[in-house]
Amino acid sequence: MHLSVTFPDWSDKTMSLDDFLGKYSYTILYFYPRDNTSGCTIEAKDFSRLLSDFRSHNVQVVGVSKDSHQSHCKFMDKHGLLFPLISDPEWLLHNQFGAVGEKSLYGKKYTGTIRSTFVLDNRGKTIHQRTNVKVKWHAEEVLDYIMQNLH
Repeated sequence: MHLSVTFPDWSDKTMSLDDFLGKYSYTILYFYPRDNTSGCTIEAKDFSRLLSDFRSHNVQVVGVSKDSHQSHCKFMDKHGLLFPLISDPEWLLHNQFGAVGEKSLYGKKYTGTIRSTFVLDNRGKTIHQRTNVKVKWHAEEVLDYIMQNLH
C-alpha cells in the first residue's frame, strides 16, 4: 500500500507515512477523533507512556486526526507526547483505512472519525486492525498483540 498522504512535521517539512515504512519493523497507525478531549488524551498519553516498550520491538506509533498541525503541536507539548501526529483534515488517510463513518450523538447523526488502530508491516500492509476501539487499556492491548504475535 502506498501511503502518500503528506503532512507537516515539527519543522514544517512535508512528510508522508511512507517515510516511516522500512525504518521500523512495524508502524501503529491509530485514528482518534480530536485533540485535547478526555478519551483522546488518555489514549495518546498511554501510547506515549508505552513508547519505549513499542520501540524495543522496533515499532513506531503514529496518531491521526483531522485536527490542524498547530493543534497537534499544542496537544503534543501540553501532554509531552513523544510520537508524531498526522493532520488529516480532508480525511484522505481516514478514508484509505475506513476510519471515518456515520456516528450518532444525542440522536443526531454526523460523519466522524471511527476510533481505529492498524498495525502495518514495513511495506505498509495491514497485519492487524481494531475498529470502534475503547480507550481504556487499548495501548496495552496493542503492545500485547505485538509481543504475542510479532516477536
